[in-house]
Amino acid sequence: MRLRGRSVGARWYTRRVLLELRVENLLLIERAELCLAPGLNVLTGETGAGKTVLAHALDLLLGGKPRGSIVRPGAAESYVEGVFELSDALREALGERLPEDAEELVLARRVSAEGRTRAYVNGRSANLADLREVADAQLSFYGQHEHRRLTLASAQLDILDAFCGPAQAALRAAAAAAHARARAAERALDELAGRAGARERELDLLAFELREIDDAAPDEAEECELLATRERLRHLESLRAAGAAALAALSDEDGAGAAARLASGTAALEAAGGVDPALDALTGRLRALSLEAGDLASDLRDYAEGLEGDPAALDGAEERLGVLDRLKRKHGGTIAAVLAHADLCRERHDELANAEVALEQARADLDAAGAERDALARRLHVARAKAAPRLAEEVRASLADLAMEGAAFEVLLGEREPGPTGADSVEFLVAPNPGVPAAPVRETASGGELSRIMLALLGVANAGSAATLVFDEVDAGIGGRTARAVGTRLQELAARQQVLCITHLPQIASLAERHFSIAKDPGADPARTTVMQLDERDVVGELARMLGADEGDVVARRHASELRKAA
Repeated sequence: MRLRGRSVGARWYTRRVLLELRVENLLLIERAELCLAPGLNVLTGETGAGKTVLAHALDLLLGGKPRGSIVRPGAAESYVEGVFELSDALREALGERLPEDAEELVLARRVSAEGRTRAYVNGRSANLADLREVADAQLSFYGQHEHRRLTLASAQLDILDAFCGPAQAALRAAAAAAHARARAAERALDELAGRAGARERELDLLAFELREIDDAAPDEAEECELLATRERLRHLESLRAAGAAALAALSDEDGAGAAARLASGTAALEAAGGVDPALDALTGRLRALSLEAGDLASDLRDYAEGLEGDPAALDGAEERLGVLDRLKRKHGGTIAAVLAHADLCRERHDELANAEVALEQARADLDAAGAERDALARRLHVARAKAAPRLAEEVRASLADLAMEGAAFEVLLGEREPGPTGADSVEFLVAPNPGVPAAPVRETASGGELSRIMLALLGVANAGSAATLVFDEVDAGIGGRTARAVGTRLQELAARQQVLCITHLPQIASLAERHFSIAKDPGADPARTTVMQLDERDVVGELARMLGADEGDVVARRHASELRKAA
């Protein structure tokens, strides 16, 4: 049971009036336009004429899901539009969702034959969430079986909290947020605890890999040097032979080497020096070659003498390169990849090593969220415990006005596990007749009694709402004097907020400020219903029909007139 609009609506206009309701191609209705009055409006018609179609139209404005095949056969789409009074406060609350020159609030919904829907706020496309937010503050809808929700514990808790006032709604929102944080903290703690065993195994593996890499201390420059050393040691003999041959070519023991020949040629040219500048230049070049040949011969001699054939050096290089190769095979194929893996291992090791800190933090977060949730649950309980007797007293007084004199009504609070709405359970107890022990409404109340209990609760717990109230045959299961009492209560509700009631009871319809009748055209194909506003004469005739009389029944019309006069 929705007793209040959303919180955003609480700031809006003190009385919200649905001025017009337009429906096109919705099931049996080809086109209907209702101009509603501020007080009690009723809609009547024969069973099967399509009264609930208008209820479904209003549900669409509230963002409800369209039923299958709601588009009238042969039409491309259904269209529903509601026009509401627009106050300055409502205009401010809606902000940019309204055009600056808007004089009314217009909510609309289109449903295509394929099932696609579009929502509009004052002609501008809107999503369903926006439509619901606006419409919920304008309309409160109570369907044919809405009173049966009174048997649900959650609905009873909502009613009690609505009676507590706006502060309770804020507390419930805070409690729901605290509960969500507590559940999130529980999940985080469970996840961390579940990973504890795996964490130890991963820490051992990371420590082993880090130790292996750190012990090896791989270095790219060292690897290059080792590769070069290994190649030199592997080809030592060929290197020696090449060096010796080159040295012999430059400087042999007989003085016939290249170095000696270059020195001799240089001396010959120098003897003719100073005569021809061109020859002097050539002499300089030959002298440089001679000097370079001598230096090269000396370096080759040093190189040959420096080549050592120590097998241990080759074995050492091979062993060290083997260590580096094993690391590369395990961790990426290069020394750079091995070093990068070591960095990742250190980061992960630090993260896991600090997991105990995270575990403690998760426990602290859970304790804090749980404490906050419990504190808010206690505040909710205090407010409920204070409001429950007052709610019961006011409902009992209201039930007496609804032909349930002497009925007992109690609000019983119980305990349950803390949740998003606190730690209270609520049970409405009723004894329809004096002397009978009170029992839960789900066990003892009839459908008619549930309807009256709902109206009593609506009048008490919904007193702060200003939305238009829509009732779809919630008067089912009652009649006679009780029906008149229910009608009087609806009339009282209509004194402070607009009411639209789809009814089959003449006792209720007779109290309306504006009466609409829906009738099926039997000759139309496909079937079609029309909705019309009745003048006073037609109202009397409709009331007579609802009394079960023929159109010309004078007694029934007199009775219908008396019902209207009594209103």
